[in-house]
Amino acid sequence: MIDSNSMPWYVGGLHFECVQCGRCCSGPGEGYIWVTKPEIQIIADFLKISVGQVRKEYLKRVGLRTTIIEHPGTKDCILLQDIAGQKKCVIYPVRPSQCRTWPFWPDNLTNPNAWNKAAQKCPGISHGRLYTHDEIEKIKRNKKWWQHAERTTDSSKK
Repeated sequence: MIDSNSMPWYVGGLHFECVQCGRCCSGPGEGYIWVTKPEIQIIADFLKISVGQVRKEYLKRVGLRTTIIEHPGTKDCILLQDIAGQKKCVIYPVRPSQCRTWPFWPDNLTNPNAWNKAAQKCPGISHGRLYTHDEIEKIKRNKKWWQHAERTTDSSKK
């Protein structure tokens, strides 16, 4: 028998549908977009530039970790760029794990109030398709997404 106290508040699932607004990648608050060595290589391959160039143009070290830099004024991710009048991620098909797991981040899943607070920034939260509890847990655990995904250059997704 499962102890109901051990089940998260979202055991019935949560609705989310990305509306491609770019707000999850935008300021005004400063943050970190953590990337791993394999992800940096994948980004370099996707952009058809060297890992060194990716590190020089788009990344910075913070302690022992690496993060994508943000625009100094807006705090938007530097890879969120204006394309035909709309903010788009230029590496969307190969975006890092942290980006792939939005909005199912631990902070957003703490309790319903945290989820609702995230929804104030993200219009896709609590709308669209229902993600089951199991799907949410799988998304949260998918840190090495590149091992299970075909690499694609389809940039039409965002």
